[in-house]
Amino acid sequence: MGSQETRPATAEKVLVTLPLEGDEPQQFQAVMPEATFAFRAPGHATRTDVAEATVIIGAVPAGYIKASPRLRWIQLATAGADRFVTPGILAPNTQLTCSAGAYGQAVSEHCLASLLALMKKLHLYRDHQRDCSWQDEGPVVTLRGARVLVVGAGDLGLHFAQLCHALGASCVGVRRNAAASDSPAYREAFSSMHATRDLRADLPALLPAADVVACFLPSTPQTRNLADASFFQAMRPGSYFVNAGRGDLVDQDALCDALESGHLAGATIDVTSPEPLPADSRLWIQKNALVTPHVAGFWHLPVTRENVRDLALENLRRYARGEELRNVVEH
Repeated sequence: MGSQETRPATAEKVLVTLPLEGDEPQQFQAVMPEATFAFRAPGHATRTDVAEATVIIGAVPAGYIKASPRLRWIQLATAGADRFVTPGILAPNTQLTCSAGAYGQAVSEHCLASLLALMKKLHLYRDHQRDCSWQDEGPVVTLRGARVLVVGAGDLGLHFAQLCHALGASCVGVRRNAAASDSPAYREAFSSMHATRDLRADLPALLPAADVVACFLPSTPQTRNLADASFFQAMRPGSYFVNAGRGDLVDQDALCDALESGHLAGATIDVTSPEPLPADSRLWIQKNALVTPHVAGFWHLPVTRENVRDLALENLRRYARGEELRNVVEH
């Protein structure tokens, strides 16, 4: 898969399911003019489209692939690749790349807005507005001087830390490979970085010192149900919890218990398990929780779509030239 030889484009059938605009389809075709392209709106690719493709750029149901021996490479439109690393989905010789790096601005701004709304009690004032009630909710808190623990300090975590740092917070990062964060951007945003291969063992020592714990973790056996009752109990009384990684990180009943008891001051949740969140979930009725339906990323901010498009075009050029691709995901 690391060949430097230009690929024979005549044999390629490229399925693109990104939300393209204007002349963008022609931009993709210009990269591999001898390949056959099929452009489908997101969610409209058929099993036949997927079965015929040697390259897929965008989102398709993982179940459509079924370890297709024809598929040489799939470029996901998402930063996460959880569904595609399950054994049996991709053939061993299929390259998998994701769109990590495209969603940092959108997700971080969403999380910061939600966190500040909780800290300034704007959610409560919105409730009072609906009830036409002129009511003072009392003291609020600030990010200036706060300690923010960013668990999963990749691209999303870095963008969030940059925003918090700009408002005067001190940010501590946690990630598997601390060396990967040795860059000016990381050194400016974070006061320290902790490398860990065992979150369950290492986080309890870090949680009590944080005023905000923000999680941007993928779904893995190590992260599932990581945020359980002991996790929330270890957090500082009156602190805030943010989750914009994967919903299965959180034991939702334990989170509700921590909110209802007053141990946590608030939680902003953009991802749940399952999704959609059932109508009878306790999370819906938590006074100090802001729950959004996995919309922090997606395509709502126009620059996100542009970032995904640009990354896909760059990787397609690399693929056509037989060069190493960006954002390779092992499977």
